[in-house]
Amino acid sequence: MASPPAKNENLRRTGPLKAGHYCGVMGAFGIPNAGDFIFNGLYSLQHRGQESAGIAISDGEKIQSLKGLGLLSEAIAPEDVDKLRGKIGIGHVRYSTTGTKRVQNIQPLVIEYSRGIVAIGHNGNLTNAQKLRNAFEARGSIFQTSTDSEIIVHLLADPEHIENKDPLASALEHVEGAYSAVLMDARNLYAFRDPYGWRPLSIGKLGDGYVVASETCAFDLLGARFVRDVRPGEIVRFSSEGVESSQFAEPQKHKRAQCIFEHVYFARPDSILFGETVHEVRVRLGERLALDAPAEADAVISVPHSGDPAALGFSRRSGLPLEQGFISNKYVGRTFITPTQKGRCERVELKLNVVREVVEGKRLVVVDDSIVRGTTCRGRLDMLRQMGAKELHMRVSAPPVRNPCFFGIDFPTREELIAAHRSDEEIRKFLGVDTLAYQSTEGLLAAVNGAHDEYCLACFTGDYPIAISDCMDKNAFENRCRV
Repeated sequence: MASPPAKNENLRRTGPLKAGHYCGVMGAFGIPNAGDFIFNGLYSLQHRGQESAGIAISDGEKIQSLKGLGLLSEAIAPEDVDKLRGKIGIGHVRYSTTGTKRVQNIQPLVIEYSRGIVAIGHNGNLTNAQKLRNAFEARGSIFQTSTDSEIIVHLLADPEHIENKDPLASALEHVEGAYSAVLMDARNLYAFRDPYGWRPLSIGKLGDGYVVASETCAFDLLGARFVRDVRPGEIVRFSSEGVESSQFAEPQKHKRAQCIFEHVYFARPDSILFGETVHEVRVRLGERLALDAPAEADAVISVPHSGDPAALGFSRRSGLPLEQGFISNKYVGRTFITPTQKGRCERVELKLNVVREVVEGKRLVVVDDSIVRGTTCRGRLDMLRQMGAKELHMRVSAPPVRNPCFFGIDFPTREELIAAHRSDEEIRKFLGVDTLAYQSTEGLLAAVNGAHDEYCLACFTGDYPIAISDCMDKNAFENRCRV
């Protein structure tokens, strides 16, 4: 595993209060009214991105698209989707991990080049995007966006690759980092993953057609049957000739690095991820916590909703009753999108309310999935104290987050990560709890059934699967930082 670069303390990563989601992608081939199909499916992936949404549809001759900022319901009107006719399409919900929140960066990107018009939706981060973009611009290439996803299209149009028997495979050989993506032209749909398999991407079947999505929960909503995951380093082509698969990278040359934080926090509990149901993994994480870090208490409560399955597991294994200590207002947006600390605190108060009867005079085990900056967590714990909690025992189903991610999670800078520069005891005092215990990396890996060396734990351990440039700023293309 590669260690972080010597300048790791200065790596520029801007991020939200809690770990930010990356993106969600969808694709459909041979599906009547593909626009309606993708539009509905994107609702199942909304948790992966709330900044913008877009749909691109082909009728076999031309590609039309709809895009907008905000949630899917704000970005695209259903009556406009009805006007998109075609059986091929892709969709995207975005949380920016490269490039700012502006209209030009909304995906799918629809770009025309010498071979026609293509659209692409991408989940992940390309770690060599700066180097590639600098090279293209030095040759006179013009970029329409400040997102790394556009790099793939420029590679696809490059003379070095365009004459290749398989231009997409040739182009992807030059890309480094994390990408699970869907790409379409007027008549074909392509789905592909990076050789390390960081981000999930699955294939489903519906009648005579196929669907691709970041998570299988989208298949359930649409009535599609899960078939399999797109393999790391694989390109799957859906066309009138059928389904074709090819490997652009040999698996044995790349060690898998599936993002374990998908299981901890990002993916929906009802999705099958890397071969396992997310809910079951999270329950096992809670059970392991109860074994490794028990507490004498009256009840277990979760921080909704990310801590719910782990709290259930802790309750089952410890024998302590599971109570609902917080009531959440589901109509208040996520706190991490609020730019100021004052605004974040106000959002926390609006989002959650404490059930006094559950809390007052009780010794409570409070279970959450992770602690990033710690400010939101402390605010919630303060609410429990104010409502009369006698003791608070904080249990976290993931290990301490000590390092930034460069593969699609928008963690804050290392300086802002509370566990990067404080001991567990210092964090306990900061949070104001009686005891604090994190999941161990051994406990984290024990909760998944797959091979333990196939997961990326870099945000916990600092061991990065590939070397990282010291110029990894999500706004680098606006700042024009050079490597």
